[in-house]
Amino acid sequence: MKIEIYSPTIRRKEMDAVLTAMVEEKIGPGDRGRLLIQTAKEHLHFDYALALRSPAVALHTALKALEAKQGQAVIISALSPQYYLQVLNDLHLQPLFCDVTFDFPCMTKELIENTLAKKPSDLNVCAIVLHHTLGFVPNAQAVCELGLPVIEDISQSYGSWFKNDAKKDKQESAENKNEKEEPVVNIYGLFCILGLEERDMLTSGGGALLFAMNRKDSAALRNFTGIANEFCLPDINSALAIVQFKEAQRNIERRQDIAKVYQQACLSLAARTKHKRFISVSGQNSETAASEGCNEYCNYSFSLVLETGLKDVIAYAKKKEIEIENAFENTIAGLGLCDDCPVSSSLCLRTVLFPMYPRLRSVDVERVSRLIMTLP
Repeated sequence: MKIEIYSPTIRRKEMDAVLTAMVEEKIGPGDRGRLLIQTAKEHLHFDYALALRSPAVALHTALKALEAKQGQAVIISALSPQYYLQVLNDLHLQPLFCDVTFDFPCMTKELIENTLAKKPSDLNVCAIVLHHTLGFVPNAQAVCELGLPVIEDISQSYGSWFKNDAKKDKQESAENKNEKEEPVVNIYGLFCILGLEERDMLTSGGGALLFAMNRKDSAALRNFTGIANEFCLPDINSALAIVQFKEAQRNIERRQDIAKVYQQACLSLAARTKHKRFISVSGQNSETAASEGCNEYCNYSFSLVLETGLKDVIAYAKKKEIEIENAFENTIAGLGLCDDCPVSSSLCLRTVLFPMYPRLRSVDVERVSRLIMTLP
């Protein structure tokens, strides 16, 4: 049986929630959207949020809230989703593409500084959109030190603050002392987008939350409280997303279990090829990051940067009836529009994704693991 590259994790609870909304004929924007925001707030601890129809609407609204003016520029990673370009075009804003490194697929403070140094002197930059590419978490705190408004996109990195196995003993000890240990959600941007599309960490079948972490920053978003229903997330989608929030930790733990199997396979692979993985935390290995309290990797995906192109590896996987794909096909660099970002362009030709989702059966995880071990 063929193993698909992706499958949404929709279980009985999600189905029942959506069916209840349909039976009650509550499918347009309404009470469930408000309940979704309340549920999300319990996990993300933000001050104010909007539940919107798509990440594109969320990005458009965020830039409008920043009062971005026609002709200004927005710094975005060359590995950002393609819809970023459409939103900027619609607002008559200019994209400034920033490259990444071969070790880490997100923008860094230093790379953004290089982009700023190369821009035309008369071009005014109004914002940075910091995408958490493939679930990797950039150092947003350092980027914010540049003094420009930052919009973080955590659509693929939700849950990176959840406790890993190494911290369970400490957490259990705190619980035994009746101490409630709340996870620290390290979001530093002025606004934050949490996409709820099919392939995001959480899904509502489509949609996004746009939120601000503190009262000062949320003031601008509150101006959009009366946004038309046609821009708001319908209740039928909200019902699904509410359950996804409640099941998130269970799903992330399953992703961790799968990742451990794949990582073991990579040890065998590394002995005979130069295929490699991205580092999980910008500028640090996992052990150092954990000791310093940095975010962990949420295992949104399992990717490899290949020594050569994708063609032979994809063909090999196809023979094994396992679907793998180009990790950055649907990014801006994947469109071939980023000539000034050579690293991103190279990664688009050499980075592959393997099946990585909670619904994978153990037998399928083993099949993918054997594939990784034997890659050409």
